[in-house]
Amino acid sequence: MIDQTLLPKTYQEIDCRDVETVWEAIKSLRVRGAPAIGVAAAYGTVLGLQKFVESTRAEFDRRFHEVVDYLAGSRPTAVNLFWALDRMRGVVKSSGDLSSRKLLETLLEEAREIEVQDREMCAAIGRHGAPLLQSGWGVLTHCNAGGLATAGDGTALAVFFAAAQAGKQIHVYADETRPLLQGARLTSWELMQRGVPVTLICDSMAGWVMKEGKIQAVITGADRITANGDSANKIGTYSVAHLARAHGIPFYIAAPTSTFDLSLPTGESIPIEQRASSEITHGFGSQTAPEGVPVYNPAFDVTPASLIAGIITEKGIISPVTEDEVRRVVTG
Repeated sequence: MIDQTLLPKTYQEIDCRDVETVWEAIKSLRVRGAPAIGVAAAYGTVLGLQKFVESTRAEFDRRFHEVVDYLAGSRPTAVNLFWALDRMRGVVKSSGDLSSRKLLETLLEEAREIEVQDREMCAAIGRHGAPLLQSGWGVLTHCNAGGLATAGDGTALAVFFAAAQAGKQIHVYADETRPLLQGARLTSWELMQRGVPVTLICDSMAGWVMKEGKIQAVITGADRITANGDSANKIGTYSVAHLARAHGIPFYIAAPTSTFDLSLPTGESIPIEQRASSEITHGFGSQTAPEGVPVYNPAFDVTPASLIAGIITEKGIISPVTEDEVRRVVTG
């Protein structure tokens, strides 16, 4: 996988050969983005079992549960992590009396299928979302929901890529996305690589750029979406959604159905990851705050469904964003 903590200055790939390396990569954001985390966790499960290929099924199964529980503890908010691990659990549950070797092969097949399906979902999201954009529009996005966050072209960025491929002249405004600058480091880099016009702005500029008439739509990704359509995404998304509403600009979420957690009725139930204070006080190694200052650093916030014009999925667009529509599209 690409070590995303080094971009855009350095392009470096990580060779993961054990589950501990995968866990560290997820925890430290070397790999990030809900779909990409799910794919990494699926392959990480296989890596964690390689040394047990000659073990008895009882030993193999014991190790399997250790591995999936370990990976589940890497990050709490992105539901694709748990979705992928649940798929791997399903393989073991239905495996009958398969040998340990054959079961490991089956788990690898499932991990590969998760990756392939994610690529297909990204392409479908792009197809469904591109008609929402008109040539000449400016579009704002927050954080990174591109190929770096998935196995394919991304979620929000897949819409931009599909629109550009259709000949639409769009211009993307990318929030820098404090405190880890995923928009500055990753989104602007991806769009430049693909030749899509992009302008980088500070998070605090979004409202004024909207006021100036430069933005006609907002599209972001999501890390977990509840049954009623409330959507967790990188911290700052909630503010962007409110700014869009204040300026009469449609705010869209782009996410595969694997990002939906229908077991949670509303966003109030979504666990929000709290990250280290040093990300704010010593960003990228440079001290920017006085020693000992208290810090609050939630990694995500939740945008209520009432602020979302539509959720772009691989199965179509959920609009209006209500529990009935969510369940109809996701389970249909």
